[in-house]
Amino acid sequence: MATLSSAEQKDRGTYTPSEIEVPARTAWPLVLAFGSTLLFAGLLTSVSVSVLGGVLAIAGCVGWFREVFPHEHEEVVPILADETPITTERRVVDSFPLAIAPDQLRAWLPVETYPISAGLKGGIAGGAAMAVIACLYGLISQASIWYPINLLAAVVYSRQEARALTPEWLNSFHPWMFLIAVILHITGSTLVGLLYGAMLPMFARRPIVLGGLIVPVLWSGLLYSTMDLLNPVLGSHIHWVWFIASQVAFGVVAGLVVVRQSRVRTHENMPFALRAGIEAPGMMETRGEGENRS
Repeated sequence: MATLSSAEQKDRGTYTPSEIEVPARTAWPLVLAFGSTLLFAGLLTSVSVSVLGGVLAIAGCVGWFREVFPHEHEEVVPILADETPITTERRVVDSFPLAIAPDQLRAWLPVETYPISAGLKGGIAGGAAMAVIACLYGLISQASIWYPINLLAAVVYSRQEARALTPEWLNSFHPWMFLIAVILHITGSTLVGLLYGAMLPMFARRPIVLGGLIVPVLWSGLLYSTMDLLNPVLGSHIHWVWFIASQVAFGVVAGLVVVRQSRVRTHENMPFALRAGIEAPGMMETRGEGENRS
């Protein structure tokens, strides 16, 4: 009996390879990750750390790129045949019921969560409350509502530029500074509001205490400890008591708005085929009571 060649076996679908080619092992992704870590760590330590991280990140990108182009680096791995017979004593295939009883699956907490719109509403409402407290501080301490607005927009300034900020300039209205402050405030408030919407369902007991008091105080303490490293000149203009008060106002208002929204039931514990509405063998609804597919 004639033996078929490898090409003929591939055409007939009976060819079993004895080895395969897989991507070669490389350490360049680790170099890139380590360089990126040092690059951002230098923002809190020194410029030399960022320079070293940048060099390692570039070297990791170049090295990883050369592993793929112009030719992919691969290595041959032998295939170890392991013929395990698959047998079963069952003669029918059970269908996966669509109506799942609560006791059939473990609960994935939180069982209910808030929709995305709840986080957006909470972020907008909390941002408005935060702006009111900040402007009230400007009126009481500096007799100008533009002081906190210009101070917020000044976070985009470097240390040298921040040194040039005078009280007269901070108390005046500047259209471009107002635009920058609005963009920063709306973006930050919306993102934190979305975070509240995702976080508060995981804390069933006293969510307002957590989101309105504990988290703002911890966040303010983190900024207070790092502001001297990021921009000490700008940090000297911030009144931290009023800053914490504005953060607490944001947390309380955003938390109250979020918890008042209707929750929706989560479906993470459901199979993807059921969530996506995809028909799959063994997961389709039975056509009749007691009917099985053979």
